[in-house]
Amino acid sequence: MGFGEKFFKLRKEKGLSQEALAEKLNTTR
Repeated sequence: MGFGEKFFKLRKEKGLSQEALAEKLNTTR
């Protein structure tokens, strides 16, 4: 499973919105 797939699955499970996802990415960087 690729990173994108894994991340997408996680995002679906957590029910994160696009905004929350972007915020998380910015924070992790």
